[in-house]
Order: sequence, then C-alpha cells, then structure tokens
Amino acid sequence: MTVKTRFAPSPTGYLHIGGARTALFSWLYAKKYKGTFVLRIEDTDRERSTQEAVDVILEGMQWLGLEHDEGPYYQTERMDRYKEVIQQLLDDGHAYKCYCSKEELEAMREEQMANKQKARYDRRCRELTAPPAGREDIQPVIRFKTPVDGEVVINDHVKGQIIIKNQELDDLIIARGDGTPTYNLVVVIDDLDMGMTHIIRGDDHLNNTPRQINILKAMAASIPEYAHLPMILDEKGAKLSKRHGAANLLNYRDEGYLPEALLNYLVRLGWSHGDQEIFSIDEMIALFELDDINKSASSINPDKLLWLNQHYIKESDPEHIASHLQWHMDKQGIDTSNGPALSAVVTALAERAKTLLEMAQSSRYFYEDFDQFDEKAARKNLKAAALAPLQKMLTRFNEVSDWNGEVLHQIVLDIAEELELKLGKVAQPLRVAVTGAGMSPSIDITLELIGRERCLARIAKAIEYISRKS
Repeated sequence: MTVKTRFAPSPTGYLHIGGARTALFSWLYAKKYKGTFVLRIEDTDRERSTQEAVDVILEGMQWLGLEHDEGPYYQTERMDRYKEVIQQLLDDGHAYKCYCSKEELEAMREEQMANKQKARYDRRCRELTAPPAGREDIQPVIRFKTPVDGEVVINDHVKGQIIIKNQELDDLIIARGDGTPTYNLVVVIDDLDMGMTHIIRGDDHLNNTPRQINILKAMAASIPEYAHLPMILDEKGAKLSKRHGAANLLNYRDEGYLPEALLNYLVRLGWSHGDQEIFSIDEMIALFELDDINKSASSINPDKLLWLNQHYIKESDPEHIASHLQWHMDKQGIDTSNGPALSAVVTALAERAKTLLEMAQSSRYFYEDFDQFDEKAARKNLKAAALAPLQKMLTRFNEVSDWNGEVLHQIVLDIAEELELKLGKVAQPLRVAVTGAGMSPSIDITLELIGRERCLARIAKAIEYISRKS
C-alpha cells in the first residue's frame, strides 16, 4: 500500500497553528513512507469561503515548506461528481428524499427534548416512495440511510479503538434542498476518489468519522486509517484565542520566526521522541509515527518557541537566514543593495537577536544614515571627554587603505593606550558615533560592515555634535 495523506483546510478563515500542525503531521507521515501528500481546499461553503483565505493558506504552506505532491484541488470544481454520487446513493437505496419543513423539524426536536430524548431526525420520510400530498413542489433535502443496527469500529492511531452504535447516529443530510452537497458527503467522495489511505485531522472531526465510514461502506469502498489529533490549548489550558495561536499562521512569519523553528515547535505539540527537543526536517521524517502521538491535549509555550527560533538563527547557515531576513528588511523599507552582504550582518547579529524582526530593526544603521543620535546613549558617551579619541580615530581611519576589522580594532587599541584610557572610553563613544545607539556587535565587525565612507562621515558628525554641546 502506498501511503497517501491530505491536508484539507476550509478557506473560511486563516490557517492557524492547529491547522498547521495537522498539515505537518500529514506531510511527515507521507514523506516517511515515501507516499503522496495532497492539498485540498474544501470551499463548498460559498458564503463564508474567500479567495483571501485561500491565498493565505497557500502562502502559509509555502512559507513552512510543506509542499504538496498533488493539488491544490478545489471542491467547487467537483460538483458534477458529487451530484453523480448522490444520485447513485438514491438509486441504490442508500439515500432518500426528505420533505420535512424547518417548522416540522423544530417541532420534532422540541418534543424530543421535552421527553428527555436525544434530539435527532426521526426518519419519518425514510420509506417514502413519493412526495407527501401537498408537498410535490417542495425541493427535498437528501438524507443518507444510516444503518439502524450494528456498529462502527474506529481503530484510531491516537485514540485507540472507538465503537459507535449505529442506533446513536441519525440520517444525516448529504444534499441541501438546492442540490448542493454537504461536508460529510463531499469529504468522503474526495477521500475515496483521491485514494486516501490515512486521514489525519483534529479530534473535533471525530463525531463525523462514523457517519463518513458508513457512507464509504455504502459505496463498497475501503476504509482509510484514522488519526484524530487532540486539541492545542493555551498556557492556562483554555481554548486558543487569536492572541495565542488561533490567529493567522503568517503572523509568526511577520513577528520574525523562522519556518523551521515553527515546524520544530509544532512537531513537539503532541509528539515526542524521548527527551529530544531539536529536530531537523530529516529527523522528523525518519522518527515520526502516528502511534507516538499523545492522547492528551498539548499546551502552547511561547517562550519555548522563542528559544527554538534563537537556536535556529544562531545555528543555521547565514545565507539561509539572510534569505528570510531579506523579507523583513523589505517590509521595513530598508534598501540592502547599498551596504554589506546581508549574510555578513546575520553572522554579526546572530548571537543577540531572538527574531528576524528584531534583527532587521537593529541592523538599519548598516544600510541607512540616521538623523540623530539616541538621546540616552549620546548623553552618556558623546561628552567632551570623547572628543579627543574621536578626533584621533577620524585622522587614523582616514589613512587606512585596507578597511577591515582587524586593522581598525588595532587602531582603537593604540589610541586607548596613547591617551591612557580604558578601551570602553574609546570604543563606546565610537560605537555611538557610527551606529547612533549604544548597542552593536564588536566594534571591529561593526566598523567593517558599516564601511569606510559611512564611518568617517558619522564620526565627523559626532565630533560636530560634541563640539556644539560643549
């Protein structure tokens, strides 16, 4: 058997962290067994589905690197197939037309609830062979004939064996009065036609599974294996809010997280391999198994995600980090074409940045001049005592033909020795002069990356600033 999995989001909202984890687990399982991963857009809810949501799903999957082998398929393009199956189920006696009005159904439920019975359709139209008198003009819904006896057995990879008595299930609607199919039918047809072997999804779908299995049996189809994933909760064990992961997945990109950090974080939300915390994509693929998914819900931990992100910033190839940082630089309006290679900036800042957004914001001075010095840093460092060191450095730096960190650092050391000053009394005013602020990588790397002309101009500006203030 060739493994085939799918991720089937509904474009009625953004792709969020729970959906991304489902996509990851489905993708990993297909990759582990050299199978096929399908992306399917379940867009039959035409009133709530939007193209914007579709675009965000596709962009999010691309950003995470969860590339699909087939698709994206769109349910709205398969309506003829759904209608064909609906007719076949009617012809084979597995479905029937229901002419009950909304008022009838409401009265039925109210009576059942008053009698402390489970509220569900009582199958009053199940054996009709023609419309009831006076209802010939009504457009009926189509209901599936759920077996009244027996049971559905689900051998779930996460939940274990689940047994549902058919008498607990009602005759669900598979087509509305206007002929449009409902979710529980179209998902079954799609999974059947696309040859799905494993259905990996959130456990909020567990109630649908016995109904879908009964439809598959009616179609004489093989039953896929199931894995229903527990919920993801916030730090306090409550349902996720938009502030804690239920918002657009791309918010994580916007906040400066790397896709591999988020994937590593997601894979540990409900799955583990011993005490290991850091996983490469190849390790995830090699080690992942559905049977190892935890049965209990997982809670998010923003601090852990931040720790993972910092790990990947420090340990990854600077060129790779630079490719993601460039997006943030563009968003910040920072032109990186006139300045050091972005990978060199990554190397310089990797130890001190937790997110790419933070890295982008703190690297602006490598590419852009600034109008004024940070007030606090200038007040502390650009004082009269810094005038002589800065003047000497401006003179010496002007004479340097080979602008590299080692040479520049030696000049700073020499001037500190000549003036009998501690290194910080020379280097820190210089740092404020060339960056505009009090924080930067080591002074030699900072000077080298900013470049000769910018450094000379900024030191001269700092000298003028001190002279004016004195």
